[in-house]
Amino acid sequence: KEDTTRLILVTAHRRENFGEPFESICWGIRDLVERNPDVVVVYPVHLNPNVHQPVHAMLSGCERIKLVAPLAYREFVRLLNRCYLVLTDSGGVQEEAPALGKPVLIMRNTTERPEGVSAGVARIVGTETSSIVDNVERLLRCPDEYTRMARAVNPYGDGQAARRIVEIILGLAAQPDNGVSK
Repeated sequence: KEDTTRLILVTAHRRENFGEPFESICWGIRDLVERNPDVVVVYPVHLNPNVHQPVHAMLSGCERIKLVAPLAYREFVRLLNRCYLVLTDSGGVQEEAPALGKPVLIMRNTTERPEGVSAGVARIVGTETSSIVDNVERLLRCPDEYTRMARAVNPYGDGQAARRIVEIILGLAAQPDNGVSK
């Protein structure tokens, strides 16, 4: 039988979301799994007590919400590659997820990475429970909208930077009297 579970990866840890916004985020996560039986949430929980305490108090023991310790980068990328979409307040994840074709919903009121929003790979949804739930469910229920976000052009590069750098270095090294030692 085909696995129809859709995994949502959550990362949330920003200071601006401490307190009420974190509670609202947690309610949104709970609502999502309660309303969508095909959804599983994995949340590597930051160790800061302002994050750890409310997240564990509100989400521990909830069916289909997996609270895990912070992950090593390789494990995180493996999970990012496997997920259906990302809910985050992290700037770095806003850049990494589109490279893997994962829609990003930003749980903040602003972002310092507006390129992703302009390109259509990310959307600012804020921290209000209803906005989080509505925006995730729109992507769960509207395949065309999901595909638009998942296949949009990544504004942070095409993954070919290392190859280009090597070509430039090799080209410089091949030139006579360039000062680059071979």
